[in-house]
Amino acid sequence: MAKKEIVNKIKVMAPGGKATPAPPLGPALGGAGINPGQFVQQFNAATAKLNGKVVGCVITVYNDRSFTFEVKSSPAAVLIKEAAKIESGSGVPNKEKVGKITKTQAAAIAKEKMADLNTSNLDAAVRIIEGQCRNMGVLVVEG
Repeated sequence: MAKKEIVNKIKVMAPGGKATPAPPLGPALGGAGINPGQFVQQFNAATAKLNGKVVGCVITVYNDRSFTFEVKSSPAAVLIKEAAKIESGSGVPNKEKVGKITKTQAAAIAKEKMADLNTSNLDAAVRIIEGQCRNMGVLVVEG
């Protein structure tokens, strides 16, 4: 049997357990030669426990139009907004602060994101998350 050849890799963001083949997901998948309905069914089954939380997904498409996918953790910005209980980050983060999280919450986010960050050191991961907070206009306070 011939070896499957990788034709394409696609990165998408979708709500876990609640993805639909409607835009923007459907056209992106259809253009890559993937049946959107089939992907959505498998993705929703794999992410059912996430209940609508946005997650990243890397889809590998093969020459026989089959595919595999790997579910990543939620983006740091989504986790920070959830922890700070805000709708969105600040438009001018250096002047306008929109929320606060504690160092404990930042550490919890860093632990959740550890597999997707480019460090294996928890302190460095916390600093990465704190930097993301600064870029969003969210203060990190002791606590």
